[in-house]
Amino acid sequence: MPWKRNSANKTVLLCLLAALAGPRSATADYAYVTNQSSSELSVIDVERMTEVRRIAVPGMPAGIAVSEALQAVFTVSPDSKTLRRFGLDPHLPEIERQLDGGPMGVAVDERRSRIFVSDWYNARVWVVAAGDLAVLRTLETGSAPAGLAISPNGRWLATADRDSNQISIFDAATLSLAHRVTVGERPFGLTFAPDGRIFTADVGSNTVTAVDPQSGRVLGKVKTRERPYGVAFAKGRGFVTNQYDDSVSVFDARTYAPVTKIDVGGYPEGIDTTADGRQVVVANWDSNTLSIIDAQSLRMIGEIPTGDGPRAFGLFLAGKARKE
Repeated sequence: MPWKRNSANKTVLLCLLAALAGPRSATADYAYVTNQSSSELSVIDVERMTEVRRIAVPGMPAGIAVSEALQAVFTVSPDSKTLRRFGLDPHLPEIERQLDGGPMGVAVDERRSRIFVSDWYNARVWVVAAGDLAVLRTLETGSAPAGLAISPNGRWLATADRDSNQISIFDAATLSLAHRVTVGERPFGLTFAPDGRIFTADVGSNTVTAVDPQSGRVLGKVKTRERPYGVAFAKGRGFVTNQYDDSVSVFDARTYAPVTKIDVGGYPEGIDTTADGRQVVVANWDSNTLSIIDAQSLRMIGEIPTGDGPRAFGLFLAGKARKE
């Protein structure tokens, strides 16, 4: 598993927008950010660009999945091999369970009240009940599964099998294997686009690979900067964090053509899109910040401090009613 590189510069820049002084919506996006180095969870009001709470999460948490339908936040701590469930207003974990292996990524199947956790060391995925975190069964993957995701329609589960240079695609209802598809080198993060295509971040080949889950066919590839980690979508474009370039690559989600590069904080990893699709949020491991990108203008419009080593590996944003 990748760990934090040394950084001499820990300066935190907090950019406040004049727009924030205007009227606020009744709901707002909150970011739930796993801080791996400090073993904490930062809860951040994205609209107000401020951290509202920080909770201890032992064991160097990495994976994160937020479910508004289940009113829950799930974290995975690889160091202590612990899966935890918090409420959306977290103070202490509601429940936790140890998983014997190498738990890393996590995704939520809201329709069936299940969650999936990748086991880095044992080429498998745990299928876990979302309520009491009981392990229901396991699924066989390729070597070193990291990221996993559920399709927007709930039909597919996909895992990025890093050391096999492939993804595994399962029928989410039956849990049967549908396809194993060769992608770029060492895929780590992956996500589904709004239209259901799978996109992998291939850290070894500096590419993003698009796959049709129905046919298992590779649809196209995108060239990125060095060490792509995660992918998100907004305004018809894909956004890819480049760990070793301190940037986000932007591409056209239909043609796969490159659009631009956006400079963000140091060593960007987790990436997600706000509910309204207007902003893309990036967790910067080295600079201990979240970068906020305007999805229309493709400019970074703010930066928010977090704990030490924000990873946010998974879907970490949720809309939430604001209490004024």
